[in-house]
Amino acid sequence: MNDAPSYSSSRRLGRLRVIIGGACAVALATAGTIAILSSPAHAQTVTQNSEGTHSGYFYSFWKDSGNASMTMGNGGQYSTQWSSINNFVAGKGWNPGTRRTVSYSGSFNPSGNAYLTLYGWTRNPLIEYYIVDSWGTYRPPGGQGFMGTVTSDGGTYDIYRTQRVNAPSIDGIRTFYQYWSVRQQKRVGGTINAGNHFDAWAGRGMNLGNHYYQIMATEGFQSSGNSNITIGGTTPPTSQPPGGGCSVSVSRADEWSDRFNVNFSVSGTNNWVVTIRTNGSQSLQNSWNASISGTSGTLTARPNGNGNNFGITLYKNGNNTTPSASCAVG
Repeated sequence: MNDAPSYSSSRRLGRLRVIIGGACAVALATAGTIAILSSPAHAQTVTQNSEGTHSGYFYSFWKDSGNASMTMGNGGQYSTQWSSINNFVAGKGWNPGTRRTVSYSGSFNPSGNAYLTLYGWTRNPLIEYYIVDSWGTYRPPGGQGFMGTVTSDGGTYDIYRTQRVNAPSIDGIRTFYQYWSVRQQKRVGGTINAGNHFDAWAGRGMNLGNHYYQIMATEGFQSSGNSNITIGGTTPPTSQPPGGGCSVSVSRADEWSDRFNVNFSVSGTNNWVVTIRTNGSQSLQNSWNASISGTSGTLTARPNGNGNNFGITLYKNGNNTTPSASCAVG
């Protein structure tokens, strides 16, 4: 995120995020060093760029320079502290994202420019999106690209569409849109029905693609502050995803130095085709409970008579990022 419309930044491919005009920044970075705390149980402090899973949730942490840390507790709890930071973003959530309703609570105390936002990416089309509930001294995205309003979860959000041209993204240097819903009145705590915002965007021709990750994020730009956020239980989509009659969830499982397991669970149909998008030079080592086509890049999974839950083992080959997946009726 940022305070000044003139800000520009570049980030490493694979976890890239750029700030738009006078707006924000995000997250995807290569795995970094983490420090493990001895108490409370399961706590983990992250100070270097990384993403992964903790206590049942996906997490992401990114910073470019300055002092920032995220300490993750049990379940969906995390806290952040930052000072003399140029830009950072961190949070817990899910991979992949979807039309879920997210409940959250906690505290958000920025001194300067910062956001509290449900944040994510999609591919095909490549879209970066924000549902912003609170902010510091700068309200994103600075009035650019106003598209109307949507009322959801007890408040009204202003909708914006902005564009980045030849800018870093999760897929390298690309031109892509950013979609925004920004609450007219700040709040910290409540529910965010992501599907309501997705539908409002689609009604204005702002269509999403195949979901990558989705986190309840704290982001700071040239500021200091702290937050303590807990995401609670979520409810699944109230309708089937547009264009199909099935959905697929992705969860990281066992991991070794050179490979890791990923589990997939399909709902909505027993006749499905799941498209799995691996990252970098990852390659398939093993699979179970499905017929898998392909060994790297994009894999295709179909039922083989063993139900709707299946899994794969991927060799990392230098990339530890969890793959994304989408589902269609076969």
